[in-house]
Amino acid sequence: AFLDLSGPSEIRGVWKGSITLPCAYEPVEDLVQQTLIWTVVHDKGSGAIFRRDGSGDHVLLSEYRDRVSIPKDAPGNVSLLILNLEVSDRGTYTCQVTWRDSNNSLIAKEVTTKLEVVKVPATKPIIRAGEPGLTVAAGASTSLTCEASGSPPISYRWFRSTPAGKATFLSSGAELAWHSLQPSDSGRYFCEAENR
Repeated sequence: AFLDLSGPSEIRGVWKGSITLPCAYEPVEDLVQQTLIWTVVHDKGSGAIFRRDGSGDHVLLSEYRDRVSIPKDAPGNVSLLILNLEVSDRGTYTCQVTWRDSNNSLIAKEVTTKLEVVKVPATKPIIRAGEPGLTVAAGASTSLTCEASGSPPISYRWFRSTPAGKATFLSSGAELAWHSLQPSDSGRYFCEAENR
């Protein structure tokens, strides 16, 4: 039976984002996966991050605890998902799988991927302009949606202008909805978008 692990030689992730380091093989009938080990070599040293064996899944390096996982119930897919990337995560990652064959002998393969973590320049939110005027019949339902581009996460707040030139805060969230409009709902509404 022919076994091969595959994965990219290099991959880029974005700081504070998540990344999947692909590692996969085509399952073969007579071969049973015994262990899966992901190791890393980076500035802070090297070590095994994750081990899956007969006793379950184990995260071995504390700085990856609660940040790494591997698909369950996906035979052959042993990719490593890393959440909330730190710049210090950059390094060389190795996926090593060991199988046992019908003669009880072990076969091991590994694939190595270099991970680079880049910081994306932060951008202020820019709100896409909505329709300047909207006329809706009383009793109807409608909604206004605020959309902005920029570095996530973006939070939204809706306000209504008052005749005195003040603003009344209505809700947080991108969408402002009415189920049954009343004439008293007429007025000027605006949204604010904010990120870090």
